Amino acid sequence: MSDGPMFNAYPDSLGGKLSDIVSILEKPEFKDVFQSFYILPSIYQSDLDRGFSVTSYNINENLGDIKDLENIKNLGIDLKLDFILNHLSVQSMQFQDIIKNGEASVYKDFFINWNKFWEGLGEMSEEGYIIPHEELIKDMFFRKPGLPILMTRFPDGREVPYWNTFYQEVKYQHINIQDIMTETGLPETKAQNLADFINGQLDSGKKPGSISFEGYNEYKDIIIELLESGRNYLGQMDLNIKSPLVWEHYKETLKKLASYGAKIVRLDAFAYAPKEPGRKNFLNEPETWDLLEQIQNLADQYNITLLPEIHASYSEKIYELLAAKGYMSYDFFLPGLIIYATEHKNGDVLVRWAEELVSKKIRTVNMLGCHDGIPLLDLKGFLPDEEIEELIGILTKRGGYVKNLHGQKNMYYQVNATYYSALGEDKQKMLFARALQIFMPGKPQVWYLDLFAGKNDYEAVKKAGSGGHKEINRTNLTLCQTEEAINQDIVQKQLELLRFRNTCPAFGFDAELEIQGQGSSIMFKWNKNGTETTLDADFTSFKFEITCKTLDKTWIVATC
Repeated sequence: MSDGPMFNAYPDSLGGKLSDIVSILEKPEFKDVFQSFYILPSIYQSDLDRGFSVTSYNINENLGDIKDLENIKNLGIDLKLDFILNHLSVQSMQFQDIIKNGEASVYKDFFINWNKFWEGLGEMSEEGYIIPHEELIKDMFFRKPGLPILMTRFPDGREVPYWNTFYQEVKYQHINIQDIMTETGLPETKAQNLADFINGQLDSGKKPGSISFEGYNEYKDIIIELLESGRNYLGQMDLNIKSPLVWEHYKETLKKLASYGAKIVRLDAFAYAPKEPGRKNFLNEPETWDLLEQIQNLADQYNITLLPEIHASYSEKIYELLAAKGYMSYDFFLPGLIIYATEHKNGDVLVRWAEELVSKKIRTVNMLGCHDGIPLLDLKGFLPDEEIEELIGILTKRGGYVKNLHGQKNMYYQVNATYYSALGEDKQKMLFARALQIFMPGKPQVWYLDLFAGKNDYEAVKKAGSGGHKEINRTNLTLCQTEEAINQDIVQKQLELLRFRNTCPAFGFDAELEIQGQGSSIMFKWNKNGTETTLDADFTSFKFEITCKTLDKTWIVATC
């Protein structure tokens, strides 16, 4: 895989469609800047979570088409695309077939039937799902409160629980007067009164079973049946990796992504996929690595490089384990370390991290910002807990939002903010951070809002409502806004830095990195086949100089 810079955006981030982004990448200002483009999964057909709830891996033609992907390839830019191993949308063809056909569905075991999984290992609840024995579930890691199930109504009226790690929502349609009259025999006026009452209760957030039917009690069962039979679902349903049909889905998906031109496939949420009673439900070993090996065997058929995505603390050393197995990993440590280094005006933490990556031959995709937040608990074990807490405090004072995992402060959180705002909206710091990123080991991934010095978007968070904290760093820019941004000095200078990183032959996974200095003055020097480039970074003033040297000349690339 190439080590050059990678652009990162949703297909509608700039202009509204992927074709608009292609037109931007075709501009002279972007010539030779990027080797890769990570298009987030709303390029697929999806219904939730800005693409991560996939209904089908076919292209979402509202946002792009195959021609756009071909045009990107014609620019000499390869693709990185997502593959979500753990789940599919409840609106997927497979799950909808279950809802329609129940036990007769060929896909009934494509997803994880909770009661089959836990059969004989718990007690049946009144609601119809098994509550596992405490000793089997006490160590399990769940992403939300309660048991991760969605009660699914079969055509025969039975409620069947399916495993649902991530989002779910059940919606009830308004009941209409005609159905009430047909099923109850009520005259029109009374049926209208009942319909108004029931729909008002639904609008207030009540579920059918919690509605008081005072005055209409004799119709309670009929009305509840009408409501339940017509309910709609949203959510992401966990796949049963023991099903041969799931493996057919995996193979067909990788084949499809390869046909789109994908050279890199990011495996999202894959560590949740292997499940066994009594295990921790995340990164089970060795099952997780067995799954990864099987997926790799499929990917090899299409010359795809896999990029497993796992958030874990530094102390767990998962990045080392991935490297030992021959995989690249995400450098989720670098974003926080750069902010830490600039706040403390001391680059020693970056030196320590860079030297570890080099000495252990760990290949990474690094970044500043991304579609998610700035990961900070990943740094546990590298930085003292109190310094991580201090860092979180700084970023929240600058307007960032902290996401805790269902209220548990120290379990899993990141700060949602644009990287520019996280740096105090300081242009010099932003350029300094970019220079550091391109000289750190790894393939630099560039979030579009970082490139355009985007600020925290509080209006987008407000508009998104509950759970919309990530929208702070996902602002869609119009083509006009993009054109204006490109002309800004901070954008032009970042493009120059990235172009240099992309075209200078001194960089590479097989190049040599020498690091000198400590404290506030650090030098990074890359060398390969007679070409040498140096970054002299001053962590007190945030000024830097980049030079390049070949056998016959030396010149200054950038001074800032």
